Amino acid sequence: MDSFEQEGNGAALESLPPPPPVPPDVVPIKAESDAKKIVRHPMARRGVGTKGQKVTILTNHFKVSVGSTDGHFYHYSVSLSYEDGRPVDGKGVGRKVIDRLHETYKNDLDGKNFAYDGEKSLFTIGPLPNNKLEFTVVLEDVAPTRNNGNASPDGQDSPNGRERKRLRRPYHSKTFKVEISYAAKIPMQAIQNALRGQESENSQEALRVLDIILRQHAAKQGCLLVRQSFFQDNQNNFTDIGGGVLGCRGFHSSFRATQGGLSLNIDVSTTMIIQPGPVVDFLLANQNARDPYSLDWNKAKRVLKNLRIKVSPSNQEYKITGLSEQLCKDQLFSMKQKNAKNENGEAETLEITIYDYFVNHRNIQLRYSADLPCINVGKPKRPTYIPIELCSLVSLQRYTKALSTFQRASLVEKSRQKPQERMNVLSNVLRTSNYGAEPMLKSCGVNISSNFTQVDGRILPAPRLRVGNGEDFFPRNGRWNFNNKKLVEPSRIERWAVVNFSAPRCDPNNIARDLIRCGEMKGIRIDPPFDIFNEMNQNRRLSPVVRVEKMFEQIQSKLPGAPQFLLCLLPDRKNSDLYGPWKRKNLSEYGIVTQCMAPARVNDQYLTNLLLKINAKLGGLNSMLTIEQTPSIPMISKVPTIILGMDVSHGSPGQSDVPSIAAVVSSRQWPLISRYRASVRTQSPKLEMIDSLFKPVSDKGDEGIMREALLDFYTSSGKRKPDQIIIFRDGVSESQFNQVLNKELDQVIEACKFLDENWNPKFVVIVAQKNHHTKFFQQGSPDNVLPGTVIDNKVCHPKNNDFYLCAHAGMIGTTRPTHYHVLLDQVGFSADDLQELVHSLSYVYQRSTTAISVVAPICYAHLAASQLGQFMKFEDASETSSSHGGVTAPGAISVPQLPRLKDNVSSSMFFC
Repeated sequence: MDSFEQEGNGAALESLPPPPPVPPDVVPIKAESDAKKIVRHPMARRGVGTKGQKVTILTNHFKVSVGSTDGHFYHYSVSLSYEDGRPVDGKGVGRKVIDRLHETYKNDLDGKNFAYDGEKSLFTIGPLPNNKLEFTVVLEDVAPTRNNGNASPDGQDSPNGRERKRLRRPYHSKTFKVEISYAAKIPMQAIQNALRGQESENSQEALRVLDIILRQHAAKQGCLLVRQSFFQDNQNNFTDIGGGVLGCRGFHSSFRATQGGLSLNIDVSTTMIIQPGPVVDFLLANQNARDPYSLDWNKAKRVLKNLRIKVSPSNQEYKITGLSEQLCKDQLFSMKQKNAKNENGEAETLEITIYDYFVNHRNIQLRYSADLPCINVGKPKRPTYIPIELCSLVSLQRYTKALSTFQRASLVEKSRQKPQERMNVLSNVLRTSNYGAEPMLKSCGVNISSNFTQVDGRILPAPRLRVGNGEDFFPRNGRWNFNNKKLVEPSRIERWAVVNFSAPRCDPNNIARDLIRCGEMKGIRIDPPFDIFNEMNQNRRLSPVVRVEKMFEQIQSKLPGAPQFLLCLLPDRKNSDLYGPWKRKNLSEYGIVTQCMAPARVNDQYLTNLLLKINAKLGGLNSMLTIEQTPSIPMISKVPTIILGMDVSHGSPGQSDVPSIAAVVSSRQWPLISRYRASVRTQSPKLEMIDSLFKPVSDKGDEGIMREALLDFYTSSGKRKPDQIIIFRDGVSESQFNQVLNKELDQVIEACKFLDENWNPKFVVIVAQKNHHTKFFQQGSPDNVLPGTVIDNKVCHPKNNDFYLCAHAGMIGTTRPTHYHVLLDQVGFSADDLQELVHSLSYVYQRSTTAISVVAPICYAHLAASQLGQFMKFEDASETSSSHGGVTAPGAISVPQLPRLKDNVSSSMFFC
């Protein structure tokens, strides 16, 4: 300030009044530096590939023509309230109210049609008469009808209306206030702009309006809507997956701007619903119980809460609020006597049981409800009880809890469809949905073709692979095997032991002997095991963590030093609760490589697959690309290049406080692209962006993931820094591309600068997406598209650099291509070189002898995240359960940290 004042500005400064005092509760805002940050956007396509055998492919995109583009969509916000001003929060009422409003006030609305999203937005073509409109809407008999507390349960079915008088609010109509106010205007021209590659807020919104019109069309036909998918109430689409849960097949539909114009992408999709029908049948299936009397009613209460039921014989619909405390034959309520009055002239009441009321006063036979609780559909303070056998669950109610392993496997198996079957189903839905008759689509001149779009595909040849003894070969149809072949770099196993938690089920001696024999055939020399440790019987009932502790006490008492390797036999094939504690103990406390197996059907094929994993973990290589060894990978073998795979995995639905796990795997020993290591960190629950790539802790210290990866590359690649960094990022949607390019990439750049201020590597950033709805079909063949099929035209983005690749052979169901988006390429790859690199990286996965559907570094990142996620499951409960409801504000919660892996395993492929 002094020097500033001395430059002749003193007078001006002194003549100003003093600044106002700063209030005590103000937090100063950090001033941004003047250097404007460069904001990166996804790059444009530089060209298309030409390599490979050309082939014509069909895809589930249907061409859309748009007639008028000079009009506007008008966006209005909708506010719904009851007469007394309370806002309407119940889902589903909104559509009924808006439909009724549309019927009642058609003339006041200039006869305009609505596209309503079911919540707070409504769109029209052209404006409504005023910018703000208020209406009163009356709906008859809004289900669920409110009942008068303890009065007669379900008294709506008597023909003469006597019962009806007992209800405080009979068959009643309900009045709503609706305010519609103008929010924005969206030019239809924005759709044409999007097709020319000029995407804007407006074009996203315009396509959203078209999507909402289709959703509304489905809602009017009584479909269940889940995001962009709709599900019809049709028994043929239901499949039982166990536990009272059905898989329900429906359809995803969304409008997409593509190089070939506007298209409607329609695909088969599946959601889970509660088995409709008698409540008791659902509970028996859900709890796998023999009869209603052995049900766990606490469990039942949790699973039934908020489900909708129909009650017989009245067919009224209600929402379940709970269960009665007592059984139907014991649960009392006060029934008003019709003719008996007390001295105040009020109707006398009679205490009577629910059972007695239904059987004697209503003449409804009850076969088994007497000894079961009743369903409550009233308010907590004013219950209304109904015997359970009169209640049936309404169809199409979503089941949102996590599925069991068995249910998930069953769902996958039952929702598979061969390509031909899928095409037929999609053609049918397009025919029957009758979009041509939708009035709003008509008025924007939208026409949807019923033919699958044709695209030009190319089939890339499989890369040549190298195995032991200098042998090279070409995989056929995306697969190969190691029969009569040796591994390219076999490891040597000297100090090892077998740990058996699965005692009576198998003979560990046989397994060890067969493993040694199979190893020899593949070139792995395995000495006889040092010992076999069987778990003591008395330890089996202890907690998983303690069982692992006890086993290690046994191992330590017998072995002279840490073994090189432990083979662990687990009792359960899937999700053994010993897995997490066992891995954690080995990797983070002792630095021991370990392989788990569950000995069900152990044959040579099984043991060979096991050996592939063991060899990779111990530092060997099973096979590699021939071009890695020569080395002749375009753009990569000449310049030191590190390849990264990044992924974040979140807790399953319903676990809002489980930390998310970020994993980054990085290649090592350049010019190889087959060897990787992993760094894994926890972060705030449900946070999708990785926040620990760069973590400065002092002027010299950085505890971020990137520093680990870069230092390991440097030491394993002959003291070379990578001049090219290729990042494969999984699991982000298009709306997050800018964050990957700006937030995550910035951290990577900062981590590089922190290591060496003058180092400027070039970056390539590629996002891989698996969960999208574009599928490809061979023309005139019932089989899946061939491995190596790449598509970079017609259904790709109008401007951005993206392509679809099916690297793997789809053996079952319909192949799901991976959609790669090249967001940044500072290296300057040609389209062919980049597509070939991605294709080759689908062949370096050490765990299998097939091409995989997404590049190996991303698969490894999944594996590392899920393996270390198992560590967290058995953390001391108090550590992890700090009550945080998914807050992601920095410093808001302390996320439990993962234990560090021992140095000797941290740079190994422990996750393999």
